Amino acid sequence: MVLEYIVNPFKAEKNPKRMFFVGLLYSSVAMLLSLWIFYSYASLVMVFLTVFAATPLFYNTIKYEEKKDTEDFEEKQLLKEHWKALSYFIYLFLGITLAIAAFYVFLPSNFLEPLFSVQMQTFVDINSNAVNTAITGNVSSSLAIFSRIFFNNLKVLIFCVLFAFIFGMGALFILTWNASVIGVAIGNFIRSNLAKLGGFGFSTIGNYFSVISIGLFKYAIHGIPEILSFFVAGLAGGIISVAVIKHDFGTRNFEKILLDCSDLLILSLILVFVAALLEVFVTPLIF
Repeated sequence: MVLEYIVNPFKAEKNPKRMFFVGLLYSSVAMLLSLWIFYSYASLVMVFLTVFAATPLFYNTIKYEEKKDTEDFEEKQLLKEHWKALSYFIYLFLGITLAIAAFYVFLPSNFLEPLFSVQMQTFVDINSNAVNTAITGNVSSSLAIFSRIFFNNLKVLIFCVLFAFIFGMGALFILTWNASVIGVAIGNFIRSNLAKLGGFGFSTIGNYFSVISIGLFKYAIHGIPEILSFFVAGLAGGIISVAVIKHDFGTRNFEKILLDCSDLLILSLILVFVAALLEVFVTPLIF
């Protein structure tokens, strides 16, 4: 009960950057407990434990944002109000992701398999699919990769909406799972490149910083708008879910909530489209 109530929506809105350290704490404790108690199933249990810790914040945030929809806000102002919640969720996600990446980089090799086995297999599958698409696409390979990435992300976005609407915390599980996969991808890049470096000295230290920076920015360019789109979609699904429970269909408040959620869903679609463009056409040019 201690971890879940470290922060609430009011505190998070006042200091969203604090959520980065909350994410670090949640996922670090989850990984340590998973290795200690559920060693053979740690790769999945650590995701569930992280979700459990973040559930009160996510649930209270959805209720708080749904309440804003019933107040006298213009639509632009309402979107600004929602951004307060989305901003600290992004910091929470970044904290979870970087904690997982750090554990992947610094843990002894014998702990990597039990703690990240499922994420590592997912990462391999994603890469193999991308390679196969590029090989078979010939001249239009970039468009083929873009199409695959966009529709895969669109499927995740739809799951976020449905899971938030049906299960409430389902969207949080999907987002935490994505954080674990991205964290493993970043950690794998950094660990494999650091292994190629040897010796000591200022030049080696500079190479270390270079590898770590590249590993982070390689996935941040498209990863941040992509994950933001999932958060926006999950927030929309959660708000609709709370509205269905609290309001009668056909009321003015319910219509206002549906309009707001429609705007959020449109925004999430734009973000997932932009993220796919960045991943296919911008990130490869830089890295």
